[in-house]
Amino acid sequence: MSAHPIQLFDSESSTYTYILPAPESREAVIIDPVDTHWARDLAQVERLGLQLVYVLETHAHADHVTSAGKLREMTNAKAAVPSGCEISFADMQLVDGDTICFGGQEEIRVMHTPGHTAGSMSYLWRGNVFTGDALLINGCGRTDFQSGSADDLYESITGKLFTLPEETLVWPAHDYNGFSVSTIAWEKANNARLARRSKSEFIELMARLNLPKPKLMDVAVPANRSLGLPHAA
Repeated sequence: MSAHPIQLFDSESSTYTYILPAPESREAVIIDPVDTHWARDLAQVERLGLQLVYVLETHAHADHVTSAGKLREMTNAKAAVPSGCEISFADMQLVDGDTICFGGQEEIRVMHTPGHTAGSMSYLWRGNVFTGDALLINGCGRTDFQSGSADDLYESITGKLFTLPEETLVWPAHDYNGFSVSTIAWEKANNARLARRSKSEFIELMARLNLPKPKLMDVAVPANRSLGLPHAA
């Protein structure tokens, strides 16, 4: 088994889910699974002969319901979530600097990257960074709800994510334009919202976006705070 992320897509919410396989064992981690695709994701894990040991959330999503709780029930994997996102019923509440170990020698570094939400996390693994809704390909997450902050997001991206090696691959939680992966180098030089912008310019830009409310927000956020399990709420 090669040590490369497996990227899966939900067309309704444009959400990416990632499976990270450990090359030296059969253990695997899944990031940001979607409720309507739990069977697909589990079938993919089983098809590759893997054992799911962790389910990670980058934040409490507002545009889809997670299948984290369902996958935990099906596989006995541990649910690990950002400590600042008010997600209950998880096995691990993650903080900045934590390390998630699996598959013998595999390590995932936990990076607190607030701004889209106050508790948002990114995960660094083998030269790949899974940025949730913080850094998107040629964009970034919105900052107008769930304790979002354009100030915090600018610092998270420029002060943390952009300090990673430039060849680091960027795997976002969403893409709406058909892109699947980017690099830190490309985003630093070209990102339409961040490249060559000062913090004040970025804050002004984000304040002008006036985006519509996510259609599923009133359902998704409460559900995701209980790992997508209605009986746990």
